[in-house]
Amino acid sequence: MSHDPATTSEPATPPSAGTPWGPTGRHGRRRAHGEKRKGSLLRELPVLLVIAFVLALLVKTFLVQAFFIPSGSMEQTLHGCPGCTGDRVLVNKVPYWFGEPKPGDIVVFKGPDTWTPEVTVTPPSNWFSGAVLWLGRAVGVAPPSEDDFIKRVIATAGQTVQCCDSRGRVTVDGKPLDEPYIYQNTPLDQRAFGPVTVPEGRLWVMGDHRSNSADSRSHISDRYSGTIAVSDVIGKAAVVVWPLNRFHILHAPDIQGTSASGVLPVVGLASAVPVAMWRRHRRPPPAD
Repeated sequence: MSHDPATTSEPATPPSAGTPWGPTGRHGRRRAHGEKRKGSLLRELPVLLVIAFVLALLVKTFLVQAFFIPSGSMEQTLHGCPGCTGDRVLVNKVPYWFGEPKPGDIVVFKGPDTWTPEVTVTPPSNWFSGAVLWLGRAVGVAPPSEDDFIKRVIATAGQTVQCCDSRGRVTVDGKPLDEPYIYQNTPLDQRAFGPVTVPEGRLWVMGDHRSNSADSRSHISDRYSGTIAVSDVIGKAAVVVWPLNRFHILHAPDIQGTSASGVLPVVGLASAVPVAMWRRHRRPPPAD
C-alpha cells in the first residue's frame, strides 16, 4: 500500500524551551523581567528614602529652611497672629556664610536662654511624632521650636541704640532710623529705652509690630542687655511662600541710611572693563 504524506497526520510537536511560548520564551522573559524589577525596586526603596532624608537634612542645615510664623510680632510684614494667614517663609542661610546680618535684615535666630518663648509647643511623646514634627518644621507647616524667633536687625556690634528723638523715633549712634514698616507703635510715653551699646558679636533686634513684640527692649535688663548672638542667627528671611496670595520677596531697607554712594560707580567700572576689552578685541587692525 502506498503512503500519501499529504494525508498522514503526525502528532503536534510540543513547544520547545526556546519557542516564544516556552518558559524561557518571550512572555516568560517579560514576566521574569517584571518580577526582577519589582524585587529590585523593593530592595532599593529603603536606600532611596535614606538618600532623600540625607539630602533634605543637608539642604535644611546649610542652604534654606522653611519656617512657620506663629506670632504677630512681625505684623504686617509677616502675618502670624490668631485669625491671620500664618505666613510660611523661606530662610536663606547662604548670605551669612561670608558676612554678618545687616541693619534692616529680617532674621530667624535661636533666642538666648533669658528670652521667654513667644509660642508654646507640646513636646513629642515618641520618636515617630518627633520625626513628624521635625519634618513639619523642615517644610514650614509645623510650629517652630520654642526658642526660635524672627525679628528685624536694628543695630550691630559697636553701635549705640536708644529711643527716642523729639519725634519718637529709634536712633542709632544719634541718628533716627527710617522705619516705614512699623505697625501699631507703642504709645510715645512708653517707647523710651537705652542707650545700649551693642557688644561685639551681637545684635539688637526688634519686631515690626512694636506694641506686640517681646524683643530686645523686653530683655534689656538681662546679662546680654537684650542683644542676641550673631552665632545664634539661623538665616535671613528671604521670601514669603505661603499663602500664595501673599507670595513676595522680603527686602531689607536701608534703615540707617548708610548705603555707600561709591558702590554703583565701582560696579559700573567693573562692568565697563570687560566691555572695553571686548570692543578692543573686535576693533579691526589699523590699515598700513
